[in-house]
Amino acid sequence: MNPVLTALRRPRLVPLFILALASLAGACQSKPAAPPVSADAWAVVDGREIKSVDVENAYRRNQQANPNASDEETAIAKLALLDDLITQDLLLAKAKALKIEVPDTELDAAYLEARKNIPDETFKQELAKRNLTPGDMREGLRRDMLMQKVFEREVTSKVTVSDQEVTAFFEANRAQFNRTEDAYRIAQIVITPVRDARVANRTGNDATTPQEAAEKVRMVMDRLKAGASFTDVAADFSEDPDSAPRGGDLGFVPVSALQQAPPPLRDAVLKGTIGTARLLSGNGAHTVVLVVGKDQAGQKDLSTPGVKETITQGLRGRREELLRTAFLSAIRNDAVVKNLVANRLIASQGKLPSLAPAAPGTK
Repeated sequence: MNPVLTALRRPRLVPLFILALASLAGACQSKPAAPPVSADAWAVVDGREIKSVDVENAYRRNQQANPNASDEETAIAKLALLDDLITQDLLLAKAKALKIEVPDTELDAAYLEARKNIPDETFKQELAKRNLTPGDMREGLRRDMLMQKVFEREVTSKVTVSDQEVTAFFEANRAQFNRTEDAYRIAQIVITPVRDARVANRTGNDATTPQEAAEKVRMVMDRLKAGASFTDVAADFSEDPDSAPRGGDLGFVPVSALQQAPPPLRDAVLKGTIGTARLLSGNGAHTVVLVVGKDQAGQKDLSTPGVKETITQGLRGRREELLRTAFLSAIRNDAVVKNLVANRLIASQGKLPSLAPAAPGTK
């Protein structure tokens, strides 16, 4: 309670000098000055610095060299990476607050899985090309796993879908389950060669160049060939923001709609084998298509195999995406974030020299 207000509420016989002392005491309790910011800090998150070297390292690791990129394009890419690093910092701080850890056994298993089916020499060349060491890779995996555990605890574990909600959805959308023709249930994993405006997969992974997209699709296919769940791989890595939260599920697509699709997609579904994933590539983009099943024409109900599961998965995916977005917004709103580089760019009206390190103590 404000000491002045407390004093005013006391009997009037209290000497006036006590009021003066109370006011003086309140003035002496002002907040201490913030510590100076390092010269090479690009952002400060709750007092923790993200330095230019952190952004530069992330840029080298995530971007393939593009000799045709302009200075402005490079700066835009680095600003986007800085924003990602700010979010990562907040999630890692949340993991620490929740006392979430990654046991060495889990990290070892993830490391072995990441380099599974990759020859040693190829693995070393890839690390060298990205200016990484095995230790860097392990640390990156550790950070990714920590962030995923935060999402699992704060988002995934809190999403539930009741039988009543499933029934209500079915009753409100009964016409969707009255098939006038045969349909195929399809799932997909989409990988694009450009930075996507909205990334909704669980890891935040986004290929931003044709080279990155090619490497990513190889990794995805290796995981699928090794027996990983298509649903899990899609939820972790697909870059389609609508289907990724649902494990890539597109629901049932009528045969007439498939006939109008591009020939490669049409043939992958109509001539494909149920349960077998096929890779479609073109213009630097890649789509892994899985035919989950085929449904005959006719009216379906909740007892029809797959209907209840499809509704549940769809409702859960939408709710999880909503809660995830709200969670990220909340931790960002609760934090004190200073994007120093963005502020300097605004002050200089977009002149790139402002990306140089700030002077010591600049805020």
